[in-house]
Amino acid sequence: MTEQALVAHFDAVLADLDGVVYLGPHAIPGATDSLKRLADFGVGLAYVTNNASRTPAAVASHLRDLGAPAEDHQVVSSAQAGAALLAEKYPPGTKVLVTGSKALAREVELVGMVPVRSAQEGAVVVIQGFEPALSWKELAEASYAIADGAAWVATNTDMTIPQPGGIAPGNGTLVAAVQTATGKEPLVAGKPEALLFHTAADRIGSTHPLVVGDRLDTDILGGNNAGMATAVVLTGVDTFMTILAARTAERPRFLLATLAELFESYPEILREGTVFSCGKASASAADGTVTITGAQEDTDSWRCACAAWWNAQPHATVAKAPELRWHSGSKG
Repeated sequence: MTEQALVAHFDAVLADLDGVVYLGPHAIPGATDSLKRLADFGVGLAYVTNNASRTPAAVASHLRDLGAPAEDHQVVSSAQAGAALLAEKYPPGTKVLVTGSKALAREVELVGMVPVRSAQEGAVVVIQGFEPALSWKELAEASYAIADGAAWVATNTDMTIPQPGGIAPGNGTLVAAVQTATGKEPLVAGKPEALLFHTAADRIGSTHPLVVGDRLDTDILGGNNAGMATAVVLTGVDTFMTILAARTAERPRFLLATLAELFESYPEILREGTVFSCGKASASAADGTVTITGAQEDTDSWRCACAAWWNAQPHATVAKAPELRWHSGSKG
């Protein structure tokens, strides 16, 4: 890659929100400034979120309050994807039991469906999305309807969601509760399905976007499923170690500490025999162990460690972490 800023190689950034732009109500330090800089490079921007608890307009308003550039149409949510899936499969006027937020119910209305809140109201299908105030009673109503034959759509199955106080249960944990009660599996509309990413790219006229997220199992897997370049940032859920251990389908093309690194030249990873080097760091893999020469806090150390381990494990279907052996100093 040339000495251009990484972002200059793409025509748009498709950014996740939770763990990338903000944690709860607060912006991640430096994130909004980085998003503003995209315009200086002529790079478009859309936000792709699995959080179905708010309308796109409410999300865009929150982003503007934080100082990030955001118009309503730039926000593409799993609630919209879920509603679009309903519209594809069911005729207008279909009764849909909404297990989630008012924002999700509104998206259901916008595609001509009739939201209901009780299994006794004749629901043909259940749609379930994240809502922090969701109660046991609402999960029970979803379970009753599904057990009685209603179809089931989940906007997403993220097991966790980053918050200011730490990592909290996500929609996937609530979906799992209904799965346990019913023995059924939902059809998933949001990430990691490719549709959400294609919708976002089409909405802003992008043909060569970079997907940026903090989660391997939704953002990176989804971007890879969509055939797009992917970059993981370390400001949310996944860590150096979980990224290193990633199964093949969830491996990102780029590893970034923060969004600010979008505006730096991405370092080239070189290979000489079994040794991979990046910047002042180097790594090699053998017999389930990755030997790294470099500093543990240096992102380049992890970039070459990933290159070495992934080369040794090219077709990993499950996450597998190697043993690590660190040597201080630098290559050469």
